[in-house]
Amino acid sequence: MSVAVSFRAAAVEDARAIAEVHVEGWRWGYRDILPATVLDTLDVDERTARWTALLTDPRPGDRRVVAVDAGGPIVGFVATGAADDDVAPPPEGAGELFAIYLRDGWQGRGLGRGLLAAARRSLAEAGFAVAVLWVFDANERARRVYEAGGWRPDGATGVHRFEGGERAVLRYELQV
Repeated sequence: MSVAVSFRAAAVEDARAIAEVHVEGWRWGYRDILPATVLDTLDVDERTARWTALLTDPRPGDRRVVAVDAGGPIVGFVATGAADDDVAPPPEGAGELFAIYLRDGWQGRGLGRGLLAAARRSLAEAGFAVAVLWVFDANERARRVYEAGGWRPDGATGVHRFEGGERAVLRYELQV
């Protein structure tokens, strides 16, 4: 990795920084995929409340890892846990990569690969032998990163619905 970043387990005190990365990650990562009206309504305070709850009371097997720049701020995160899927049943006992986001300007520096490696370690440590993730079909950049990390489409498809529209999603799988 060409940047001085360290990885550590997320703490409740990180909830706001994670929420900021989450909103920023959606805005730059999905600007050509989702309508601006959806991206403009993302709320850091709402996401902070959600992340505070997730970090305060995690489910068994949940892991959240943050990437911290040498200067101190959180610049990315990944969230994993037991697969929870109502679109297509996941493989028995599968883990899931629920979220992976980084700040705008950090793409192309190896941070995504580092976060994927952290996710894979987290899934293995939690005892999962296989993992899944969902990605927008149109998100070619993310799909290339996942495929470079060994993830492969498993044939499951679905739809992500939001106010005013929907987008096709694909499920990827990885042997942990």
